[in-house]
Amino acid sequence: MTRAYLDHNATTPMRPEAAQAVMRALEITGNPSSVHGEGRAARKIVETARRDVAALVNADPAQLTFTSGGTESNHLALHSAKAMGVTRIIMSAIEHEAMFAPAHELGLPVLLIPVDANGVVRLDALATLLGEDEGRALVVLMLAQNETGVIQPVAEAAHMAHEAGGLMLTDAVQAVGKIPVDMHALDVDMMTLGGHKIGAPMGVGALIMREGLVPSAMFTGGGQEKRHRAGSVNLPGIAGFGAAALVARREVEHAASLAVFRDEFEEGIEWACPDVVIFGKDAPRLPNTSYFAAKGPESEMQLMALDLEGIAVSAGAACSSGKVGRSRVLEAMGVQDEIARSAIRMSLGWTSTRDDIEKLLAAWSQIQNRAAARQNLNKMEGQASTPHPMSQVAEAGR
Repeated sequence: MTRAYLDHNATTPMRPEAAQAVMRALEITGNPSSVHGEGRAARKIVETARRDVAALVNADPAQLTFTSGGTESNHLALHSAKAMGVTRIIMSAIEHEAMFAPAHELGLPVLLIPVDANGVVRLDALATLLGEDEGRALVVLMLAQNETGVIQPVAEAAHMAHEAGGLMLTDAVQAVGKIPVDMHALDVDMMTLGGHKIGAPMGVGALIMREGLVPSAMFTGGGQEKRHRAGSVNLPGIAGFGAAALVARREVEHAASLAVFRDEFEEGIEWACPDVVIFGKDAPRLPNTSYFAAKGPESEMQLMALDLEGIAVSAGAACSSGKVGRSRVLEAMGVQDEIARSAIRMSLGWTSTRDDIEKLLAAWSQIQNRAAARQNLNKMEGQASTPHPMSQVAEAGR
């Protein structure tokens, strides 16, 4: 069975160019921190990748620190912000758990910015929160929401944060490679990235800070990464990250063309099930993401049924054990639970084809048709089993 992989927002298959870069790096013997020839060869790979990853978001390579992934990058950014004298965190209610959880563990007040029905952060609410306290705030707003794909007004939020004397942090993990990203144009102070979302291997990411800001190391004990992150660097992962960044920069226009497939799919599900809800449809979205639901089987049951049909998609939220949970994002958007519990996310990528979306459309429509048929049958059986009122009166008179 040829499977349809439609879960690129979770991770995208490794790019061949990245895999080749990993293999070449594995043949390098030296440690990038060593001064001999072998060490210098390894260091060249790291610095080339640093330049290529930074170029993907128009950032200064000197301000980029490699990490183990987006999650660590978020932790390091928050930890550094606290060291810079931030006294409170103002973050959107739809942040990824990798930002949401460490922010709440930092020991600072965390204020949540609400979103509208499309999942776009409310800038009027941000203005109110910024004005409630004179302390230095860190505003946290992801560039593109990982579930809905909705693109957030980060540049506007950054302007507001700076006007209030605060700092701006954006998690760009989901946006990079799918839309053009320019750190200078966004005017953010900190940006976090993750390699495996753009076709690099898992286990590598980056934190980029604007000039004048310096990360406050969470890991100490070595001078690696300019003493911003101790420990021998992940040379093969960084090499793959750099190679994937080159490809992503070159093919960002191809990523935009995925909106054609997404829109065809959404037209198909709306025709097959007029009651379907497409979350964030009326807001700017990533071109590859569709998050939708219809009253019927719960997400977990749909995921299993689709998997059996050779289709990989995801639900709104999942914990490390793989169990499907209630989406905090849909809750923040005010989505009713009976709809949210059936949410499915399709996310396209560089391997996606029209056959993939047609396969998903056919399988999902069949699931909905079977669910509707069962509901109608249950309704008919319920009516048949209910005694006529006059028969109940006759029975009572016996």
